Amino acid sequence: MGGALRAVVIEDEEDLLDLLRGHLGRHGCRVSGYGLGQEGLDAARADPPDLIVVDILLPDLDGRDVIRQLRADPRTATCPIVVCSVLDAEDLADLPAAAILAKPFGKADVADLMRRLALPRAEVEGN
Repeated sequence: MGGALRAVVIEDEEDLLDLLRGHLGRHGCRVSGYGLGQEGLDAARADPPDLIVVDILLPDLDGRDVIRQLRADPRTATCPIVVCSVLDAEDLADLPAAAILAKPFGKADVADLMRRLALPRAEVEGN
């Protein structure tokens, strides 16, 4: 594989952002984290990643709007988007996302997510 997978995580809770950094890092992802929807949206558009994780309840933009804007932009239209939320899956079913990662989650949930998305696992130093 030619380098680490790149992930943009838009999550305003710092502890959950750190947790996702660790779990995704074990799967070879280099994570850029953002606490605001607009920051993450701008970053994903500027340099489209291999994966985008979006919290729904963000302090500036609603995560639903972030996802719709990502899907409407040709630079990020085909990037796998994962919704990370405490909301019920039924309330999120209308979103154009590849998967839902329900909070609370653990490393097994993230590993299952990566398998379901069929993202290649990059070589991780120390594995």
